[in-house]
Formats: sequence, structure tokens, C-alpha cells
Amino acid sequence: MSHVRVTSGFGGMTVWFSSHVRVSSQCFKRERGFFYVQKFGLVNVKLKWVKDKALDAAVAGRRNLCAACRLVSIIFSINPHGYVPVYHLTRHREQLGLHHDLKLSTFLRQYPTIFHESSFLDTGGTPVPMFRLTSQAMDLHKEECKILVQNRMDVVDRLCKLLMLCKDMTLPLQTIDQLKWDMGLPCDYHQSLLPQYPDLFSLVNLSDDRDGLKLLSWNEDLAVSNLRKSSARAGETKDDCLAFPIGFTRGFGLKRKCMKWLQQWQQLPYTSPYRDASHLDPRTDVSEKRIVGVFHELLHLMIQKQTERKNVSNLRRPLALPQKFTKVFERHPGIFYISKKCDTQTVVLREAYDGCQLIERHPLVEIRGTYAALMKDGYLARSRGLYKKEQALPDL
Repeated sequence: MSHVRVTSGFGGMTVWFSSHVRVSSQCFKRERGFFYVQKFGLVNVKLKWVKDKALDAAVAGRRNLCAACRLVSIIFSINPHGYVPVYHLTRHREQLGLHHDLKLSTFLRQYPTIFHESSFLDTGGTPVPMFRLTSQAMDLHKEECKILVQNRMDVVDRLCKLLMLCKDMTLPLQTIDQLKWDMGLPCDYHQSLLPQYPDLFSLVNLSDDRDGLKLLSWNEDLAVSNLRKSSARAGETKDDCLAFPIGFTRGFGLKRKCMKWLQQWQQLPYTSPYRDASHLDPRTDVSEKRIVGVFHELLHLMIQKQTERKNVSNLRRPLALPQKFTKVFERHPGIFYISKKCDTQTVVLREAYDGCQLIERHPLVEIRGTYAALMKDGYLARSRGLYKKEQALPDL
């Protein structure tokens, strides 16, 4: 993704707006403030979707990488140094996110550098596939566990901030499970992380009879958005009309009408995603800017600054958002990019990437990159016939 950087204003059809545009002089005066801007309805502006090859590349392979890493954790938890029959792994299929037509054994065979295959004969003499981790996968998993221990407080803070974004500081465990890969939570965070912090987290039974996780105490130090922090670093500590970093793929072609609307929209007051917004009229651009701020912050809690759109679709009630709230992704393609790779829609935070590379790389991202390279090597080697499965062993 190519960008042209400008320090202020709208310097061309293809632009990368500075993340700290000074708008205080143009911002609505405090005495006119809230009641004045509340009169502005939601402007009907539609911006087209334009393919971004660089950000598509950042998303490509995401589904298979996630499934492989989760399978590594599952196999390690069942039998760290031995084989696990494929039917034991099939029980965990729902959390892998694989296409329903793909057999689990077929997926595992694609990556012989991660999963070593053998088989045993059942009582009827039929070979049953079983898999163990390769030495390379074992080493990577141990390194991943080490990183999780070293960055435990970072993980805890991310989880606290996620719950602080939500009404009653509570989320269904099912919702957190959908986000745990993106947030860098341990696969078994229910057992390995939550019991370590009984003063912070409590498992609760929700009104719909689902299990939930509740944050027991508010942390004001964590209740500062990433946008507010970056503005403070730039010396803009007093403005309430913070502007989001915005960038468009070269060739996007913003119409003059859209450009004018976007400039005015950037100058509207910024409402922290950690503050109550029930006073905002959901039919206004001011409210929409708050919704954008919520997802801007949410994506900053993801270690790769991306997540599948379906993962946020059931966050409407916990985040106290209006109907059709995900429309902000289409209305603000300069802030969010929707990739359609991997037969799904993935929302990516544009500002976090330089081309297809993350600007700030969490240690877990480096490990995942090594996993991806190892998977690619195994996939190519297997396609050349370099890997053969072992002969079936006697009945286990």
C-alpha cells in the first residue's frame, strides 16, 4: 500500500493524513459544543471499496495459521511427546475455524514440518491416523509459552481494557474465545491465566445462562485510548476534537464532496470509548465518530491489529452500540480496510501497517511469522513428495 504523507489538510486524491491534524482552532466552541453538534444528522456519504493488495497479503494465510497454532497447543496439552489419534483432535474442530468441507487429517498432512503423521490399526485392522509435533514445532511452542509468561501483564491489561469497553465490564466467554487468538491470549487462558488474578476477574453466569467473565475493578490508568495517547505524545493534550490517522490506497480517488465531509467529520468532538456515551444521539456523525473510536481502540488491542468481522458482530450489546454499527467499516475505508481473503471478511486497522508489514510487532507476531514460514516450507516439500507417513503401528 503506497501512501503520500501530508502534515495537514487534504493534499490530494491519494493521501495519508497525519495522525495529529491540529483542529482545535476549527473545532466547535465549548459553549456551542454538545448541543450544537448534536443537531448534525448522519451524513449520507458512501465511499467505495478498493482492493489493497498489501493489506490482503497481511491477511492471507491467517485462517490456516490460526488453526495450526491452536492444534499445536491442543496436541501439546494432550500428549507433549507422543502421538494423538485424529479422533481426539476432531473434538476440538469447532474452535479451529476451518472450512467444514476440509477433513482435519487432510489439513494436518499439509504441514509435515509441524505435524508428523503415523497410524495405528484399530480392532478391525483399519489404519487410524495419528499425529505428534515435530521437534521444530515443539521448540516454537516452548518459545511461545515463554513469551506469554514474559508478557503476562501485557495480556492481562489487554483483557482488562476489552472488558472496560463493555457495559457492566462483562463479556460472554464465547465472545472472548473468538477474540483470544487476535488478542494474544493463551489458548487455555481459562485455566492458565484467569485463576492467577482472582482480584481482577470473576466467572459469572449471564442472564441468558451463558458463562461470562467480569472485571471486578475499574482501572483509570488503563482507561486511556490509543488515539489519546498518540495525541499526547505529539503534544496535543488539550484538544477534544482528535483526528484519526487516515490513509487511502493509491488510486482511491476521493470525490470533493466526500473529502469535505471527511474533513468536517475529523473536526467533530472525540468521545473516549471508555466513557459513557448514552447521551449521544445515534443518528448523528458525532455518535458515529464515537463508534469509530470504539473499533479503533478494539483493533489496537489485537496484536496484529486485525480481526474477522464476524468476531465483532455480536459485540453490539456489550459495547452499547446501535443497530448496523459495523457499517462504519464501509463508511471509513481510510481508517479500516475490509479484506475479503480466506473466504471471510477481516477488518484491518490501516494505520498499523506499512505496506503488508506491521509497524509495531508484538513478540507473539514474530513467533507466528516463524510458524507461517515453517508451514510454507512443509507444504511445498510435501507437494514435491519429500514426506512419507510411517507404516501403521499395532493397535494402541
